[in-house]
Amino acid sequence: MAATVTLEPAGRSCWDEPVRREPVRAGRVRATLFLPPGAGPFPGIIDLFGSGGGLCEYRASLLAGHGFAVLALAYFRFEDLPESLNVVHLEYFEEAVDFMLQHPKVKGPSVGLLGFSKGGDLCLSMASFLKGITATVVINSCVANTIAPLHYKDMIIPDLGSDLGKYTTTEAGLFNFMNIWNNPLEKPYHQSLIPLEKAQGPFLFIVGMDDYSWKSEFYAYMASERLQAHGKDRPQILYYPGTGHCIDPPYFPPSRASVHAVLGLPIYYGGELKAHSGAQVDAWQQIQTFFHKHLNGKKSVNSKL
Repeated sequence: MAATVTLEPAGRSCWDEPVRREPVRAGRVRATLFLPPGAGPFPGIIDLFGSGGGLCEYRASLLAGHGFAVLALAYFRFEDLPESLNVVHLEYFEEAVDFMLQHPKVKGPSVGLLGFSKGGDLCLSMASFLKGITATVVINSCVANTIAPLHYKDMIIPDLGSDLGKYTTTEAGLFNFMNIWNNPLEKPYHQSLIPLEKAQGPFLFIVGMDDYSWKSEFYAYMASERLQAHGKDRPQILYYPGTGHCIDPPYFPPSRASVHAVLGLPIYYGGELKAHSGAQVDAWQQIQTFFHKHLNGKKSVNSKL
């Protein structure tokens, strides 16, 4: 007797109705908007990834299943956007914020930001200089502007800079870039620090304590000290031991190493498999709770992916 099995489409168990996907080509903005089922409007979030560039949609699509309108935003190496990250104009990200706040399915008067790695320091800059930002979550990010100079109106924040000669390699030949970055507390590198005290909303820093790309724990401590020195509330900081750089949603295989999309080099990100996997589960729920509290005024009770 032959056996039969029915295969359900991937992700069907995550929510009862499908999330809607809308490509966005509005002015200069290149993105994808994910909308939950229902009439809305929904609290809005802009989602940014790191120095690999391109348009990453998976995190935004999953987060939309929890009641948020999420804009997965590309900022280089996609379609007609710049191929290289040589300079960043904050006006582009301001245009994305305006798009969200003018969208009929997005509940204003402000949005949240979610950023990973380079996308994290961009979110910190957006929160510090742009209007309409209520809450900001950064995952393993620096508190200084990195990789490329940041321009906004008549202001320029230089990039932190690095010394590539300080890289190390693992026994497997993977590159470790954690120690190449200049210290933002030292002159003249302090000029790259982002003025977090200008932000209007709260911060959540998610820190992998085995991050081999950034000194994420040190940067989160710096952010807390700077905010308190300016009379602001300390940020919420979540520390995850044994957790590396790439903290994805739950049940994604921990990314301990990969060939960098731009550098073309095998990069070591760190993380112990069990600890990192557990951190991804907890961080995902903490992100939802933070955004529901500060964008919706309630706590998340949904533990599904």
